[in-house]
This record gives sequence, structure tokens and C-alpha cells, in this order.
Amino acid sequence: MAFNAGNAEELREWQSSLRTEFKNALGHLPIDHAPLDMTVLESVDCGSYMRKRVEITTFPGMRMPAFLLIPKQLKQPAPAVIACHGHGYGSKEIVGLQQDGSSNEDSPGYSKNFALELVREGYVTIVPELLGFGDRKLAEEMGQYASCHRISTFLLAFGETMAGYRVYETMRCIDALQTLPEVDGGRIGIMRISGGGLVASFLAAIDDRIRAAVVSGYFNTFQASILGIHHCVDNYIPGLSRIAEMSDIFGLIAPRPLLIESGTADHIFPYHAVLEAYAELEHIYGVAGASEQLDYDRADVGHEIIGNKAYKWFERMQSST
Repeated sequence: MAFNAGNAEELREWQSSLRTEFKNALGHLPIDHAPLDMTVLESVDCGSYMRKRVEITTFPGMRMPAFLLIPKQLKQPAPAVIACHGHGYGSKEIVGLQQDGSSNEDSPGYSKNFALELVREGYVTIVPELLGFGDRKLAEEMGQYASCHRISTFLLAFGETMAGYRVYETMRCIDALQTLPEVDGGRIGIMRISGGGLVASFLAAIDDRIRAAVVSGYFNTFQASILGIHHCVDNYIPGLSRIAEMSDIFGLIAPRPLLIESGTADHIFPYHAVLEAYAELEHIYGVAGASEQLDYDRADVGHEIIGNKAYKWFERMQSST
């Protein structure tokens, strides 16, 4: 189902067909949503914002913790951004915390505490704990890096995918944000890096409630990235490469605002393939009549957040179609 539309009408038909095939590949995503039952576990005054640890129901019987960062100076409902970590020690990694809860401000890692940058820009920011990381590792693997491999392979045995589970659970973050009086529910964006970039792009591809997206350290071709070197099994979706390339999946986001970040020295998602895939994506946005809604921020760095354009990008949610 590679992109071959010649005009906006054909593009919409292609998007509809590919979106259906893509959602099916992700697994059996629930149609009826369980009640969120949001619970506040902890509330910390961080000066210019409040940091809350909350928990919501995602799949029936499954609870997901998340950090909710709320600027103090809000005068009216504000735009919100879903921010999510990549592979690492979980949601703490992007809100300024070490694994033990102490500050990581002196060594923020490749994610550079980007959730804090977002809340300082005035966005209500929710930071979900992705399945298999942080507090959501299997009990017997709590001392290990993550439980990605075991949970992913268990899900595959049942015809499901880790990507599908993470995308659906992050979709419930949209539902949660739309219940908050501090949030303008029509202006919700998403920003993620690496494995979180997979979730960000895949969610934006299937849920147009995401009004703008920033994807860092993930956009590429499947051939050159996850099929090019060893990656965690949570990156793989059975049959997806028979359906589409990565640029096609990202093309489902058009005409909504999309910013791609990549480092020219990123050895995991190689630069030459970013250029190849981006040329395809530019073509899709051109046919959609939305070339101005697509942008690319590159820097001579490795696998890390860049941030030169990212934090202002979400201003486009005000006028996105």
C-alpha cells in the first residue's frame, strides 16, 4: 500500500485504506473503552509547575501510572502534550528524576528532560509509563533494564503486539487529558524519542485528535533501521513491511503539523535513510497541500533530542486542520 495518490481526494482514500490495514496489524485494539478512573498518587510542588503522579485504567483490568505536569500560571484551558520516554528507566527519565527519585538535572541523558521543557513552555504535559519500563516491569525482572522482550513475545503468542498495546494505552492519555479543566481538549500534541517515537508516530497516524507531532530519533526506513541492526523485539509488527514503509505510516498524519528530528551521527537510525524517507514524506505532504506543516530539524549529534524547533512547534495546534 505504498503511497501513489495524485491528488488530495486520492490521498484521503489511500489514508483510509492504509489506516485500516495498519490498525489491524497492531493487534486487537479495544473498541469500547474502560472507565479511566484517574487516581492521584502523589502531588509535588516544583516551583513553576505541579508534578502529579497519577494512574489511569487503559485496557480493562490494567492500570498505567503517569506523571502529569501542570503549569501554575494557567489563566485558561491550555494546550497539552503527551511526552514519552524511549528505552531507558522509564517516565522518571524525562521529568528530571533518577531511578531512585533524586534529581537527574546534572545528567539528563539522551532525552534531555524534554517533558520539563514542555511544561516550562506552558503546556500541560502527561508522561505515561510505557509497558515494560520503570514501574511496569514484570515483578521478577524489577532489577533488570526492562521487560520488553518477555512481554512482547507473550503478546505475539496471543496475536497481539507491544506496539499496539503501547499505542492504545497512550491513546487513553488523550482521553484523560480531555477530562481535565486545565486542558483545551482540541489542542493535544505528542512528542517522543526513539522507541517512544514509534508510539508517537503510530498514535498520530491512527488518531486525529493528535493535532501536532514531534518525532525525534526514529523516522527512517524500516529497511535501514529496525531491519538493519539488532533492535528490541517491541519494534516489530508481524507483516507490516508487506503493507507499507515507514514514510507511508507517517504519511497518515498529513496534513497535520509534523516535525522530524534526527542526528546526522545517529547510528541506530542512519542519516542517509532519513533523507530518503523524508523525500517520500515531503511528496505526501505536497499532495495533501500541506508542505508548510512538515519540517525537519537536524544536528551533528547522535541519538538524542535536539529541541531547536520542537518546543515552539506545538503553537501550530492553534491553526492545524
